[in-house]
Amino acid sequence: MRGRPVKSDIRQRLVEILSFLKKGYGYEIHKVYCKIFPKCSREVVYYHLRKGVKLGEFLVEQVKEEKGNYSWGPSVMKTYYKLGPKSTVRKDPAVKEFFEKK
Repeated sequence: MRGRPVKSDIRQRLVEILSFLKKGYGYEIHKVYCKIFPKCSREVVYYHLRKGVKLGEFLVEQVKEEKGNYSWGPSVMKTYYKLGPKSTVRKDPAVKEFFEKK
């Protein structure tokens, strides 16, 4: 097959994290990712979450506006993700160990 491969180590790690969280929003998933794996930017995590939705690895469970005292204003829109039908959980031992300690 021509072109760039669709698989991604970062996206697979996000699948592993969501298999334990069941659902989560981008910033929350990014914080967990950076505690387990080498640091990456939030933008990379958001990109892979959006790409995973297109590929069916993730589903958008809900988009919710939450009120609060943020530096940019009084509210924030949070997109909650969960595992989709095309995700394959490989049971990464690092992720399992992190959630068992937590």
